[in-house]
Amino acid sequence: MESKVKLFGHPIHPMLIVLPLGLLSAAVVFDVVRLLTGEEAFRTVAFWNIAAGVVGGLAAAIFGALDWAHIPSDTRAKRIGLLHGGGNVVVVALFSVSWLLRAGQEGYEPGALGYALSFGGLALAAVTGWLGGELVDRLGVGVDAGANVNAPSSLSGLPADADASSSPAAGTVAGRS
Repeated sequence: MESKVKLFGHPIHPMLIVLPLGLLSAAVVFDVVRLLTGEEAFRTVAFWNIAAGVVGGLAAAIFGALDWAHIPSDTRAKRIGLLHGGGNVVVVALFSVSWLLRAGQEGYEPGALGYALSFGGLALAAVTGWLGGELVDRLGVGVDAGANVNAPSSLSGLPADADASSSPAAGTVAGRS
């Protein structure tokens, strides 16, 4: 099933998930480093990573929901997509509450509950990320209908199942051989 919401021929949702996933993961890393070193600056870094990660996660969710709405009903993909998206809503909620707990504290100290919410959010994100991979790699959601190893560039204007040898950059990487 091909994605309905694209930019330059590629689905937008997978483009957007990288930033929030990286920011939220990094926030947990900074929390761990803070706990191990006692260095307070890591709390501030984690706090702002969570803020940006939550905003990015909400943006990615909009495009994920648009793609999910186009998955045929009564399919395994529709059910997996619901688990993926619903789980990611919970991930964003867990990190949001962790962020709110930090916001009201001196030096953005999250306390035990704030740490637990962010650690739990990351654990759940690992599961929902796997579900997203299942959607794409196993169920073909968001994949161009004619995708193949010799497909022409999405910028060529040709369909994916067109003969790539007709493309000016055929057999090259970025126009170089």
